Amino acid sequence: MSQNVYIHGTEPPEQRRLACLNRLTNRAFIKFLRITPGIRVLEVGSGLGILAAEVADAADGVEVVGVERSQDQIASAVPSPRVHYVRGDAHHLDFADMSFDVVYARYLLEHVADPVRVLSEMRRVTRPAGRVAVLENDISPLRVDPPCPTFVTVWAAFAQYQRRLGGDALVGTRLFRMFRAAGFVRINLSLQPEVHWSGSPGFGAWVENLIGNLRGAKEGLVSSGLCHTDELEKAVAELAEIRGRDDASAHFAWNRAASLRDGHLTGGTGPHPTPH
Repeated sequence: MSQNVYIHGTEPPEQRRLACLNRLTNRAFIKFLRITPGIRVLEVGSGLGILAAEVADAADGVEVVGVERSQDQIASAVPSPRVHYVRGDAHHLDFADMSFDVVYARYLLEHVADPVRVLSEMRRVTRPAGRVAVLENDISPLRVDPPCPTFVTVWAAFAQYQRRLGGDALVGTRLFRMFRAAGFVRINLSLQPEVHWSGSPGFGAWVENLIGNLRGAKEGLVSSGLCHTDELEKAVAELAEIRGRDDASAHFAWNRAASLRDGHLTGGTGPHPTPH
């Protein structure tokens, strides 16, 4: 399969982190997908299937197919009578042209060898006027307050390490260009914010998500020489310290892009792009 090394791994702590991240982000993303009754949906990179199961429950009669390269992930995926999981490669989707009404990917393009090829495949299997949507990372604008200087240094090393593995932790800001290269004509861009503060429902979980990212990549970060063990532990300690404060906050935004297969606008907030 045409895949790079997955920076996060699939160990139990990482699965717990991803389950928590799903709880934080699924509702807003499902609203973005605009699921309607009776449609057929494809999730590319379905992982544990937490999102796929919720998408299937978003409207009556929705059928979801989840494509996932890891057999272990498929074996552990959330069971749902309206979700079918298949093993496959995002670069070569094993479906006929124009098979789905909505095709989406989330947290995927940062990990694949050829994001444009993946988007082209997603477009190919989408029906005319069907919606293609993605949500992706650019980890660079993440901010926490009070400042955590060692975390900032290690976070930059994290992005560099992912790049060495063939991934791209900054892929989100390139979505428009990649959609155009994949054949989409008119594309809507938007942000899905993550703004959390001491006392808000998601603050502790969001900080734990950041800590989990560092701990999950610790061995690779250290062995690559991009940071030292004491640096990484100090970064984790900084995050743990602000998690317990009553004056701390964190700001981030996911990058989103969507288009219809035939090039018409999909709506959404903000001004519509000018046709090219």
